[in-house]
Amino acid sequence: MKIKKRNFLKKKKIKELKKDLGEYSDIIPDNSKVEYLEIDPNSFILVDNKPNVILIEDKPFPTLKAALSIDFNWKTVTVDMGAIKFVTNGADIMSPGIVDATDNIKPGDTVLIVDENHKKPLAIGVSLLTGQEMIDNDSGKAIETKHFVGDNIWNFEI
Repeated sequence: MKIKKRNFLKKKKIKELKKDLGEYSDIIPDNSKVEYLEIDPNSFILVDNKPNVILIEDKPFPTLKAALSIDFNWKTVTVDMGAIKFVTNGADIMSPGIVDATDNIKPGDTVLIVDENHKKPLAIGVSLLTGQEMIDNDSGKAIETKHFVGDNIWNFEI
């Protein structure tokens, strides 16, 4: 991936970005160096030279690297071990593969997908159902995957 543009963000833009990230705004700590990195197909927000935020269709999402480096209360969805191969290939998450989900998940929420044995982050996506509906349903799509282990975002190096 080739960097087209790289510049520091102003405080006003950082404030807007944190608002858009909502409950995940802690991945941009106060007084950190925040840079915008324009790359095709998705741009990044670097926080102290770490790609903590990815912009997908102009909407900010935390990256899996941020999930691994920052320990805070994510809305999580746990998938069974049979779903891992599909998740790590970028498939959307289907309800039958979900064994657990945070209670307060609503449609449209950004969620972290983890495996049931090790609780390791596998993907980040947008929920299409509530947490309880994900567990109760035995068919249909529950989460639209935005970023997963092994994709070009995961492999990005500066």
